[in-house]
Amino acid sequence: MNLVVFGPPGAGKGTQARMLAEARGLVQLSTGDMLRAAVAAETDIGKQVKEAMETGQLCPDEIVIRLISDRVDEPDGANGFILDGFPRTVAQAEALDALLKDKNKDLDAVVEIKVDDDLLVGRITGRFTCANCGEGYHETFRPPKRPGVCDKCGSTEFTRREDDNEETVRRRLTAYHSETEPLVDYYSGTGRMKTVDGAQDIASVKEQIEEALSGL
Repeated sequence: MNLVVFGPPGAGKGTQARMLAEARGLVQLSTGDMLRAAVAAETDIGKQVKEAMETGQLCPDEIVIRLISDRVDEPDGANGFILDGFPRTVAQAEALDALLKDKNKDLDAVVEIKVDDDLLVGRITGRFTCANCGEGYHETFRPPKRPGVCDKCGSTEFTRREDDNEETVRRRLTAYHSETEPLVDYYSGTGRMKTVDGAQDIASVKEQIEEALSGL
């Protein structure tokens, strides 16, 4: 099974994709993680990605597509994958269709997670991660059980993304509405489009997605 999960920044795409991947034995392909890895490696591609991130803009299509193509070819994706954060534009969706066709693959479903902008700003600006294991937290919605200590690995080192501030988040949401929301129309005609309410708690959103994917 091959799936796409998309929605605005902070909608919970990564969390839901991870749970889906674990439940169905699929590989989670997070373009955000791949792009940040490129930035950390300080490659030529990484420098281009960093500039786009810092200004709240979308990364160039050719960069994202190149990363996706290479990742899909890896052995662990043979049983199926979940794309988290890609495509972000209709042009990318068209490129993805062409890419998968070349690889004799297809999408089984596309899941949209919808959330109000103001709620998203609060979600994003309060989030942070464990610097050691990458476990995600939020100041209000999911703080560590012991303040300053990671629940998963016990580390006391945490990080925040530099672009998780309100000004940049608002710019990212504006870009999402103009560039990514048209995917709803693009995929609706294929019969693969599923939309869920991302304002609910994690368990409720997961239940909605499982119901939407029932039978697949």
